[in-house]
Amino acid sequence: MDLSERVAELSKIGPAPTPVVTVYLNTRWADEHQRGRVRIFLKNELAEARRGHGPRAAESDLDWIEAQGEALLSQTAMPEASGVALFACEALGLREMLPSRVPFENTFAVAETPMLRPLAELGEKAPTTLVVFIDTESARLVPLTPTGAGEELALQAEVPGHHSRGGWAQMAQSRYRRHIQEHRARHFEAVVESLIGLMEGQGLRRIVLAGDPRNVAVFRKELPPRIAASIIGTVAGARHEAAGLIVARAAEYLPHVEEQREAAGVDLALTAAAKEGKAAAGLDATLGAINRGAVHRLYLLKGWSATGRRCSRCGALQGGFSWACPACGGEAATVELAEAMAERVVAAGGSVETIEVHQPLAAAGGVAAELRYPR
Repeated sequence: MDLSERVAELSKIGPAPTPVVTVYLNTRWADEHQRGRVRIFLKNELAEARRGHGPRAAESDLDWIEAQGEALLSQTAMPEASGVALFACEALGLREMLPSRVPFENTFAVAETPMLRPLAELGEKAPTTLVVFIDTESARLVPLTPTGAGEELALQAEVPGHHSRGGWAQMAQSRYRRHIQEHRARHFEAVVESLIGLMEGQGLRRIVLAGDPRNVAVFRKELPPRIAASIIGTVAGARHEAAGLIVARAAEYLPHVEEQREAAGVDLALTAAAKEGKAAAGLDATLGAINRGAVHRLYLLKGWSATGRRCSRCGALQGGFSWACPACGGEAATVELAEAMAERVVAAGGSVETIEVHQPLAAAGGVAAELRYPR
């Protein structure tokens, strides 16, 4: 099961007899001070949860979180992960740790349902990308998923070596060079076939190429237009380098691409909303679209928060403090809207993105959505 499917399943968890404990930890530390801050954060939050202020978590859930947190801090569990999400609920038999290739903001929550917003955003912040190293004699293809690097596919061409002689041998050498070029052309063709197979077989939509700029340029010309259109950038790479180093270089490059994509997506959504097209902007319009199950992608400005109400009968969300649901008249309970909205969107098969800085989105109230169909 991939990450989006697991998030969708977790979003269907209703109120359980014992609360769900959700923890997100940043496990990428530059030094021991950063590791120490995470340890102190977890210790303080566990102590607060054990004191019983708010929903009372099962002691076994807190013990499990503590044990797994120590394993993460000592790096005996998931040492390659930059962030980890933990979920525990005794009544549901839920004990789960999910790694991330990007850091999470340290978060601890005890509630009726799992806190899913950071995990739901992960697929958008770190979308699955195929990293392709290419040179004239070898290739390495590595899927980079939200949870980390996948299995490497290595290809090696049998290209004869070069030799240099004079006289009549120069003519033979010219034929030999053509022979080498033919071998390399077949090598590129084989890599293209493998790349297409991975893209189509795993539903990948993004490619980062790595290698010497000349080799990358030649290889790019061999790609069908529909595959070449999936290339979002290039990074340096050499045959002697470990695949992990090349993949790490690609992972560092990707956030810059995603920031640009996110900003462009918000701009398009706000423009479409102004024209009453397939988008909504502002809290009321976005809540209406969420309640209809029409949201394909929800955009929230970082730090945006609002208190609203959720109907216990039909589940409709609303701003303000009305005790009765305007849709069905059912009793409404107070909720934090950012988390409640994200939960509803994910449960309906949509995605959520937090935008760091975007002035037009802030002017629109900090919330907007791309819709599946016009309003």
